[in-house]
Amino acid sequence: MQPERRASRGPALALALLAAAIPVFAPIGALAQTQGLPGGNSTVQQAVPGRLGPSTSNASPVQSIDQLLPDTSMLTRQGTATEAEGGPTVSGPLGEPMRMPGPSTTVFGANLFARGASVSTDTPNPNYVIAIGDRVSVRVWGAVESEAIGQVDADGNLFLPSIGPIRVAGTRAGDLQRVVESEVRRIYTQQVQVYAVLLNVNKVGVFVTGFVRSPGRHTGTGMDSVLDYLTRAGGVDPARGSYRDIQIQRNGRTVQAVDLYPFLLTGRLPRFLFQEGDTIVVAKQGALVSVDGAVRNNYLFEVPGRAMSGEELVQLAGPLPAATNVVVRGTRNGAPWSRYTTVTELRRLSLLDQDVASFITDAPPQTIRVTIEGSRIGPSVLIADRDIGLCQLLDHVAVDPVLADTRSVFLLRPSIAAQQRRTINETLDRLERQLFNASSVTTGVAEIRSSEAQLVSQYISRGRRVQPEGRLVVSDSSGRCTDTRLMDNDTIVIPERSEVVLVAGEVVTPQAIVWRPNLRVEDYVNQAGGFTQRGNLSNIMIRRPSGELILDPPEGPRPGDELIALPRLDPKLFQIGRDILQLIYQSALSARVFQ
Repeated sequence: MQPERRASRGPALALALLAAAIPVFAPIGALAQTQGLPGGNSTVQQAVPGRLGPSTSNASPVQSIDQLLPDTSMLTRQGTATEAEGGPTVSGPLGEPMRMPGPSTTVFGANLFARGASVSTDTPNPNYVIAIGDRVSVRVWGAVESEAIGQVDADGNLFLPSIGPIRVAGTRAGDLQRVVESEVRRIYTQQVQVYAVLLNVNKVGVFVTGFVRSPGRHTGTGMDSVLDYLTRAGGVDPARGSYRDIQIQRNGRTVQAVDLYPFLLTGRLPRFLFQEGDTIVVAKQGALVSVDGAVRNNYLFEVPGRAMSGEELVQLAGPLPAATNVVVRGTRNGAPWSRYTTVTELRRLSLLDQDVASFITDAPPQTIRVTIEGSRIGPSVLIADRDIGLCQLLDHVAVDPVLADTRSVFLLRPSIAAQQRRTINETLDRLERQLFNASSVTTGVAEIRSSEAQLVSQYISRGRRVQPEGRLVVSDSSGRCTDTRLMDNDTIVIPERSEVVLVAGEVVTPQAIVWRPNLRVEDYVNQAGGFTQRGNLSNIMIRRPSGELILDPPEGPRPGDELIALPRLDPKLFQIGRDILQLIYQSALSARVFQ
């Protein structure tokens, strides 16, 4: 290594190295020297016993598992939690992956009246209970003949000539034949046939008022439910009306109170026989408590009084198994108030109007999920303790030493990929500012800058599409492993051994060349057709399979290395050449585009 020569390269290549990988060269020990985990409480579940080295079993390779669990975590606080603390999270329900985070704006029960008003029919069903004013037809023949078609009178009777009044009010339509036949046979015991049928039902007018969308008089049958009449009135106004305080009045007195929550939750609705002139009154909306986060029902729940118990709220909200804690926010005595509690402690709290309860998962996971890719034998996913190190986990990965390059193991980490993405974007933004703010002294310079701007704009557009891989170098040039702590969703890559050297960059014919121990850097370049006009021997970089980068290598490449001829850019041609170089190599090295 020649640091004085690397320093003269300028900041472009140095920053390129930062975006390409974050090397860790702390030689703690050789890769996988022990058979099991060295002490501590770290354990690995679903792992293959053995060490990174010769396989002791005939197990077949297991296919990779791309995604063991769906990622539905959403942060519920401002900012981004660090990886060390994990942060409180919300796991949305599996059945509603597209739910928007944050407090709900939908009142529980509002969808009950989403459909249009139901149409009342004159055709009775067998369960209809005959009421005063309904039209009934009865015909008797045989020893005596009689026929009556008329309305049920105020006493609930239908008068049949030669037989007398028969009480039919309160009888199910399906039982009318049996009831009339029983009454007739009390007088004529033999040779009498009876046919009775309900022709149509009597219409009643019911007033619906209070906090509904279309108050007024609505027509229906006496057997229609309170939901039918509320629907005809447009439903309860979700912004002002109550779903828990609905009264049915007759002659100025309340004869039935209705709470729609039992119907919404269990389907229970009180049966009531409406009469002409009855009134349904929807009271004003009561106190509301909002629920969001790790719950099945994220709604605004109405409080049946001044306060709702936490126990009732838990029953209504249905917290998910992952919910461990609750953040309650509201107002007490005219001042903001909040409390952080567990789900168990919430059951003993009292919640008031406009309180917001956010259910979160605030228990750190005890295990992590690590994916194994590349040359391996055994499972592709391992579940381990959260404090396990890389070298410890590699003790449980079996490989074929003939195929696996155990000296070039590296990690792919999503957080590093995000960091590389930010670095590239910052460079692109800075380059755009320089491009748009550049001034021109003469017309000729302006034309040159215009041409440069078109070319640089193309680089910027392509650079924003680069997807960094987030590589973390964990072994040095001797293949010694750094026992760095693993994180959830890390991917351990074990490259396969290769006997070729890939020559790319500023060469005439980029190609793969079989490695031979006696070949120098110049020999590989010559086999690739030599340098282009922008390449020379003083701008050479070697990249190991592990991601380690070596500028001005003192020796030739190893099997599996990439030999890259870096371009030489004359600063007289481009005034912002250094920034372009920085952009090119941050993008290329992060996404491994030198192929």
